[in-house]
Order: sequence, then structure tokens, then C-alpha cells
Amino acid sequence: QVQLVESGGGLVQPGGSLRLSCAASGSIFMIGDMGWYRLAPGKQRELVASITSGGSTNYTDSVKGRFTISRDYTKNTVFLQMNSLKPEDTAVYYCNADFITSPIGASHIAWGQGTQVTVSS
Repeated sequence: QVQLVESGGGLVQPGGSLRLSCAASGSIFMIGDMGWYRLAPGKQRELVASITSGGSTNYTDSVKGRFTISRDYTKNTVFLQMNSLKPEDTAVYYCNADFITSPIGASHIAWGQGTQVTVSS
């Protein structure tokens, strides 16, 4: 059983910053890619940012230059630093990770429970 626990969401004014964290725990042999998604009311789920096991990053166009994804490999944790936040960034943010539980095991995907980010004055 693998769990992803997110933290760091909240209410922030436009132009403000938040840092999301997501820690993975459980029967993990190795984690591959990790990412952050968001789901806003009336919209489809969107991949915000992702980071590979080698550290390569990818961002959706709307957050480039404002958000930074990073990870702590020793703690199986991924972060999302969000700066210059806009009202349109308001959403529930979910982290996910693909992992294996043994050297020859199949790949699995785990999701966090979600954390609310609200950008409003």
C-alpha cells in the first residue's frame, strides 16, 4: 500500500505564493515520474507540472515562469512552488506518482487526496 499525503494549500491573494508538498510512503521500491494536477469547477483535470526520476521537468503553458516543481529523492517528496498566483489558478491540486514495489514489479500509480488552493482578494 502506497500513500501520497499533500499539504500546503490555502487561501492567498492574487500575486501571492504558496508551496505545496506531497510525501509518498509505504511499500515503495522506486518512484519514477511525479506530478501535480489540478481540477477546477467546470473544467477538466489538467496536468500542471511533472518531474521525471532524472529531474526533467514539464509545465503547462499557463504556469510557466510562475510555478516550479522539484523533488526530494531521499524523502520521496515532490513540491510545487507557486508564485504570482492568479484567480484562475484556483482549484483542487492533486499529486501523483508512478512507482514499483519490487525490482521486477509492475508499475503502479498513486494519487493524493487533493489540497484546495484558492486565489482571491
